Amino acid sequence: MPDPRSWIATILACLVLALGAAATADGGRAPRAIVVGALAIGCGCGAIWWRAERATAPVLARPAIATVAGTVERIEPLPARALVRVTILPDAGAGLPPRVRVNLAAADVTAGLGEGAVVRLRARLMPPPPAAVPGAYDFARVAWFASIGATGRGFAPVTVVRPGMPEGGIRARLTAHITARLEGSRGGIASALATGDEGAIAIDDSDAMRRAGLAHLLSVSGLHVTAAVAATMFVVIRILALWPWLAIRVTLPLVAAAAGALAAIGYTLLTGGQVPTIRSCVASLLVLAALAAGREAVTLRLVAAGAMVVMLLWPEAVAGASFQLSFAAIAAIVALHEHPRVAAWFGPREGPRWHAVLRGLGSLLLTGLVVEAALMPIAVYHFHKAGVYGAAANIVAIPLTTFVIMPLEAIALALDPVGLGALPWWLTDLAIRALLALAHAVARAPGSSVALPSMPTGAFAAMVIGGLWCALWRTRWRRLGIGPLAFGAAWAIATPAPDLLVTGDGRHLVVRTAGGAALLRDRAGDYTRAMLAETGGVDGEPLLLADQADARCSADACIVDVRAGGRAWRVLATRSLYPVAWDAIVGACRVADVVVSERRLPVACRPRWLKLDGPMLRRTGGVAVVFATGAVTTVRHAGDAHPWLSPPTIRPDGDGPTSRSRNRWGRADWRRATIRSDNGRAR
Repeated sequence: MPDPRSWIATILACLVLALGAAATADGGRAPRAIVVGALAIGCGCGAIWWRAERATAPVLARPAIATVAGTVERIEPLPARALVRVTILPDAGAGLPPRVRVNLAAADVTAGLGEGAVVRLRARLMPPPPAAVPGAYDFARVAWFASIGATGRGFAPVTVVRPGMPEGGIRARLTAHITARLEGSRGGIASALATGDEGAIAIDDSDAMRRAGLAHLLSVSGLHVTAAVAATMFVVIRILALWPWLAIRVTLPLVAAAAGALAAIGYTLLTGGQVPTIRSCVASLLVLAALAAGREAVTLRLVAAGAMVVMLLWPEAVAGASFQLSFAAIAAIVALHEHPRVAAWFGPREGPRWHAVLRGLGSLLLTGLVVEAALMPIAVYHFHKAGVYGAAANIVAIPLTTFVIMPLEAIALALDPVGLGALPWWLTDLAIRALLALAHAVARAPGSSVALPSMPTGAFAAMVIGGLWCALWRTRWRRLGIGPLAFGAAWAIATPAPDLLVTGDGRHLVVRTAGGAALLRDRAGDYTRAMLAETGGVDGEPLLLADQADARCSADACIVDVRAGGRAWRVLATRSLYPVAWDAIVGACRVADVVVSERRLPVACRPRWLKLDGPMLRRTGGVAVVFATGAVTTVRHAGDAHPWLSPPTIRPDGDGPTSRSRNRWGRADWRRATIRSDNGRAR
């Protein structure tokens, strides 16, 4: 729904549907379901619209080198990248957005730089970037709801006008203590389990965890909150049971449940209150309340209550991978174990001890398979790849994390104040080494991950609807959900990988050659390489276009011939801003099907099919092209009025914006560019 007219129409349609169902209700369940569903959809649309308007804040108009003076709101150390991420609230009248986020080299951080400090530094700032290509991460949308109006890189020296908190909050101090005890990624994993801070985990280790299907262990969620609550209840009830007078007169399980609730709330606050942690905290509190009241604790109503809390407070979270992965996993687990056959298979019964152990392992394996199946569409939609062996790896990783690493780390932290934590830390280090060894072994296995290009939103929606249908029904009606699931999966698998991906600034592109996907510029950054490879469905690094046999490259441009749809397509792309002779560029355009450039091309440059120069890309954003079908997908769409696409802007003071490169041809009266198909009609 692109604009306010669509949003208003949706809300009114939901209201009309709810009123109509209420007026014709005959006491059955169907009218009530329609009323509740229509009101929920209408209220949800209104909630996210209200939240988007409430987050309105000006965004930097264009890239600039500026002086940033203000108060530090948040500091996030990223030791694995030798960076510190600082969120600053600039002073009023500075000509900057109300919230700016900059990365500083760790060596440039000075004493006194903490939360609440007043600082002054120089930084190269830019507006929050939108998705570079269709299907890529949209940081502009995320930054809009966080009211971040500019991001960039800060330079030394950093002047601290007034020092802040010397050691940060309790979370920062605990993270620093843990990373001082364990080196490298091992300290990063330990701090992630305790505080949710993943900044010290090396990129290769993080990638291995993701490819092995173990990345969920690094995000504080139900596993960690449950372990914290269970450990607290166990310790409290054991200690209180040592006092007979209290044990006789007080219901100790209720006292332990209250202590567990406090532990869940405290752990959630300690780890930064991320969406999965909040969901797990709410779920834990509801489970404890149900146990105290003698009711069935773990049901889909519990999942719904946790989701409702998150959606009421942060409705934008619904569009994010964290919300979707978290709730899909817990909904799949609950729906699976509510099934009568599964409950009969794995429920407690009389028999030898080893039978119970086998049932537990079988339950864990089946749960892992179902969770992997539930999470794979979401992972592929957002990250364009998913682990294949995650279910098997989790059989070892989950018990290792829950019953070995976390208890050892808790013991080590408890013994550190009295100087006895060395041995538990050493054992924790060994256990985390084993976890990393497992992750790398699984990640290196052949076929460890599936890479697919950007999935159509319709295919993703079909799989989500099918999965929800299977989870919600308890009768044979649930089998009807297999249809949308299969249809969406087939649609996603059949979606062809793009033959050409062009970023919104026109500087970078990936084209699918005979040797594989190849990158235009040799010096593209790691993030750009990874982003283009993932959205193009490539598992690994893209090749270099200059090294391909079917490409001819100079310092200024590349020409490559691509075979697709039974014919050859010629792509011409510039890769420098040096002057090019007018007749040379016009002549090259005539024999090319597609021309790509970050600068403005002359009107006389008329390729046979598609012209993607600077002015055009500023309107369309990143572009994905499939030559065989002639499909052209763009990041921006005509009439899209979402606020982060056209935000209010503010011009920086100080030295002002960096200069833009001028047009090298010196012509001012360019015609409005259009994207044309083979028959000449505008697409």
